[in-house]
Amino acid sequence: MVGVSLSRWTMTYFAVALVALLTAEILMSVGWGYPNAVLAAPSTLVLVHLVTLGWLSLLLCGALFQFVPVLVAKPLRHPQLPLITLLLLVAGILTLLLGFLGLRGTLSARWALFPIASTLLAVGFGLVLWNLGRTLASARPLTLPARFVVVGLLSLVATVALGITFALVLGADVTAPFAVRLFAYGLPLHIVAGLGGWLSLTAMGVSYRLLAMFMLASESARRSTRAVLLFGAGALGVTVLGGTVVIGFDHGIAAVLAVAALPGLLAIALYVHDLVHLYRTRKRVIELNSRMAAAAMASLAIAAVLLIVLAGTESLTRNAGALVFLILFGWLSGLGLAMLYKIIPFLTWLECYGPVLGRAPTPRVQDLVAEQHARKWFALYFAAVWIGTGALLDHAAGLFRVAAALQLIATAGITVQLIRARRLIDVPAPVRFPDGSRRPALVFAALDARPTTGG
Repeated sequence: MVGVSLSRWTMTYFAVALVALLTAEILMSVGWGYPNAVLAAPSTLVLVHLVTLGWLSLLLCGALFQFVPVLVAKPLRHPQLPLITLLLLVAGILTLLLGFLGLRGTLSARWALFPIASTLLAVGFGLVLWNLGRTLASARPLTLPARFVVVGLLSLVATVALGITFALVLGADVTAPFAVRLFAYGLPLHIVAGLGGWLSLTAMGVSYRLLAMFMLASESARRSTRAVLLFGAGALGVTVLGGTVVIGFDHGIAAVLAVAALPGLLAIALYVHDLVHLYRTRKRVIELNSRMAAAAMASLAIAAVLLIVLAGTESLTRNAGALVFLILFGWLSGLGLAMLYKIIPFLTWLECYGPVLGRAPTPRVQDLVAEQHARKWFALYFAAVWIGTGALLDHAAGLFRVAAALQLIATAGITVQLIRARRLIDVPAPVRFPDGSRRPALVFAALDARPTTGG
């Protein structure tokens, strides 16, 4: 990463996101939400949105504010906006969760929580789109990974629009017939736009760039990579646009989902194929973060096979919770934690040692972590996720709680390793703080962080 300013608030996004993940895992381990409650229960909605908004969306926003400038070799257009954006998003997420708790009867207040949450989230994500959109627009023609981000951001628009519609109908703030029909039949559109578009396609685009950079692998634009984007965008377009149209005409969306499934599955297959190529053409030894990213991609491949099996046996509706759990925690969260294990040390290294490069001895990026300590936590994490998926398929609520508790322990262990890397605890003392280096704060970058060369 050359000549790119550090985003001051990226670490704050990561910290808040990790708190949300740990909170969600605590709730799962004590039996909150599915499978101890139905998928549509308010407690399940709290859990799902704590993960998708509080953990994954904040994680992705923080990463994009740092790495979109890397993808397009242009500075972030509005570097002052990420803090305001974070505050709006956190306020919106908390208000939305309070709204769900109100439906559960936990809160007795009669505030207009869903309209407030909808406004806060619309403005917060609107600032994300404005900031990243203007940055991307300043760098046309876009690189292929950046085009993935564009499709992901368009999917974010659809996800937020559908989510706001659902929230307002759920709170009886909107009663228009089309909105009510969308609420009744459009949940698959919301899930596909959010998990498949905003979170997955964006993560794919970023992972192409980061894994190639961290492993020193070939970054040439392959036809298969273009096909991943084409098939993925096509599946999203058919699902969201086609599904909305047929719901508007009061028809079912099963046929639309069936048509969209083939290009979606092809996109996953080609993505896995591309990543195998990256691993084979690498010029560096595979570090722990890349090995764990491979485990996350294996979870994505398993999820694709599971979707085919469940659809073929007509048991998809009954086991949708297991499939979503595997995608959320095996694929998206697994990839997120694996990338954090490299991103946090990398950005910390740039912030701390960038000012003294060439003027004093500095450690390597890899010296900021202790892989032998982190390895067991990642192994426990993925084992717990896969056990949890099996428990959900078997409808074994007790076993799922045990798996969730193990997942919580593993995530806490990984988080401790991330904090140690940020605090430079594992860096050898003689080179920890050479003259002229910066001592990084835990949750934000230095105020005077300047463009830095390194990597």
